[in-house]
Amino acid sequence: MKKITVFICLWLYTLISWSQTQKIIAYFNRPVNNEVSTGINAVYLDKLFDDTLIAYINRAKYTIDMAIYSFNESEEVTSISEAINDAYSRGVAIRWIYNGSSSNQSIQLLNSNINTLASPTSGSYGLMHNKFMIIDANSNDSNEPTVWTGSTNWTTAQLNTDVNNIIIIQDKEVALAYTTEFNEMWGGTGLAPDIENSKFGRFKTDNTPHTFNVDGTTVEVYFSPSDGTNSKLQRAIGSANTDLYFGIYSFTNSSDADSIVNRIQQDVYTAGIIDPTSQSYPPFITLSPVMGDNLIKDKINGLYHNKILIVDPSNPDSDPLVFTGSHNWSANAETKNDENTVIIHNATIANIYYQSFYQNFTDEGGTLINFSDINSNSKPSDIAIYPNPCNEFTTIKINDPSIFNKTEIIMYDVIGKKVFPPISKNYNSFVIDTKQLSEGLYFLRINTFSAIEIKKLQVIK
Repeated sequence: MKKITVFICLWLYTLISWSQTQKIIAYFNRPVNNEVSTGINAVYLDKLFDDTLIAYINRAKYTIDMAIYSFNESEEVTSISEAINDAYSRGVAIRWIYNGSSSNQSIQLLNSNINTLASPTSGSYGLMHNKFMIIDANSNDSNEPTVWTGSTNWTTAQLNTDVNNIIIIQDKEVALAYTTEFNEMWGGTGLAPDIENSKFGRFKTDNTPHTFNVDGTTVEVYFSPSDGTNSKLQRAIGSANTDLYFGIYSFTNSSDADSIVNRIQQDVYTAGIIDPTSQSYPPFITLSPVMGDNLIKDKINGLYHNKILIVDPSNPDSDPLVFTGSHNWSANAETKNDENTVIIHNATIANIYYQSFYQNFTDEGGTLINFSDINSNSKPSDIAIYPNPCNEFTTIKINDPSIFNKTEIIMYDVIGKKVFPPISKNYNSFVIDTKQLSEGLYFLRINTFSAIEIKKLQVIK
């Protein structure tokens, strides 16, 4: 009864969120930090991913197509198979593709009349690694075609314990693109799979549109290995002008690490979380000395299973975006596996994912500069910095003498490491000696004990 009550409250909140974020909704199964929200709060579903999934299954009127890497439910989750069987009983046409080389024990719980298809298990094929569901793609009601995707497999650990995200897009054109991809693996448009015509992995073609306008938001959709997804990832990384965050389960592609290093060298503030399974691969070895404390290995219970990139959430003028889906940053994801990726160009969605990443990062023991604090808590006349850019020194003037003696200044470099240049006081000003600092971008955290400001400082040589 308690879970039902919680879910009803959650669903009412979802309806409100839907109207606020239009046609795109994200959910997270680890706590989020709404204090860094820019207006729309990220939603933490505490052991409610399963109930939310079932709510969407229950909405289906005509069709459900699923391409799910792994399906293993237990008594800890509400019965997804039961919801699927109920949908079938009320006349919903259901098709299910799963990975043939991994455990999918709960497939046997489905009604035996529901058609399923296992992906190939030959050595030349990788994985059917998708995690997507398409609901009512061909409905004439624009509110019904829906795509459910993200990083979450349908297993107890993935739903409840491992760090994951869900992204839900309500749009007919996006749903039809996913249906085209599904049909290519299924072998046709019928209810039964056509084994002779089904294509997986490297046998697929780039046969879907990729750019969509979802209620004013540009959304890109790519499928691996046919669509060259990694080049789109590197393009997204390269678009960062202010700040960049990533959270990856499997990060083995060196070229992606090189792209991140390039942005750091261009003074883009960068932080990331990886699962420990990736620490022995070249990207971690490349990034670790460059990022320092801003690159964290997950140490909390469960897998860090996200595959997310967040670009410029602090800079609405710089095309903020989120890159997410099933695609790990690995060679297999690029060249062998069946994967799906969405890139969402939207400042609100970028901030929602940032709220999740921010809490994940701090829960892991890290510290992030919160760009939303920049110039947000003080009037422009309260604090002045000059010259900026500077060469040998800069001055921070506190225009309110009553708070000068209470002010603390902490300085960080672009990777979040504290630096300790000589700082002297002169009446109502601080003078920072920057002669020994390397050229680049720095951040000044100015704590007046009544407010905190973060200011940028550019050092030139």
